[in-house]
Amino acid sequence: MPELPEIEHLKRSLAPILIGADVRSVRLRRPDVLRPAPAGRGPRRTSGRALLAGGRIDRLDRRGKQLALIADDGRLVCIHLGMSGELRFLEPRERLSDARHVHCTWTIDSPRGPGRLVFRDPRRFGGLWTFPSADELDRQRWSGLGPDALTIRAPVLAARTAGTRRAIKSALLDQRLIAGVGNIYADEALFGARIHPLRRADKLARTETGRLASALRGVMRCAVAAGGSTLRDYVDGRGRRGGFALRHRVYGRAGEPCVRCRAPLIGIEVGGRTTVYCPSCQEV
Repeated sequence: MPELPEIEHLKRSLAPILIGADVRSVRLRRPDVLRPAPAGRGPRRTSGRALLAGGRIDRLDRRGKQLALIADDGRLVCIHLGMSGELRFLEPRERLSDARHVHCTWTIDSPRGPGRLVFRDPRRFGGLWTFPSADELDRQRWSGLGPDALTIRAPVLAARTAGTRRAIKSALLDQRLIAGVGNIYADEALFGARIHPLRRADKLARTETGRLASALRGVMRCAVAAGGSTLRDYVDGRGRRGGFALRHRVYGRAGEPCVRCRAPLIGIEVGGRTTVYCPSCQEV
């Protein structure tokens, strides 16, 4: 599932194309990707206007793993890619190699030329949400998210983790505590901070919390700069794969030697999620 770095890079790859673009029309091919899902039978009806038709895109915002396209009159669409979603800009003659599962298409006139923005999601764990204003987006969705992991500081992280007895790995994955961290970057940040994934979150010392906040910011910044991690489906707004998977130090490397001490990395399960750590560098 795309995490904060993938969505931040997606935002940056699309911003030069979308900001200032006029939305000429919108085609919603699969109404049930518009959330909340329709109750009962039959498609949920929505106007193209709610999906930004007739508007001009003024800015792109991100919170955690979610992206918002915001028109100059305040209307917005919030997008979550789920596990397999793509948000791609296509030039007039450009075609997807696999056009199945394209659920929504925006036809736009961009300052960089005309084209189409497409939302494709084969597994449909993602979705679209429409709101009349950023205030409503925050009230209904984003107010439930914790502080963003890209800018998290030690005092804030300490306050967020002090009230939970869960393992720190599980706490990091809770979007209500910290927004944007998923399985990849939780493992990478804990390794960077030399903290065992099973340590109780409320038992971390101040120095450990400081190291972890710094490691979170650092790994997020590096991953954003590398275009995120493409393990299977993720591509940015122009179809480019991320390169940070080549720099993973622990994620997906169970049984391989630690890049620091050469001890074999260990794979365990924490809160139902596969977790990899170094038993020497990350002692309990």
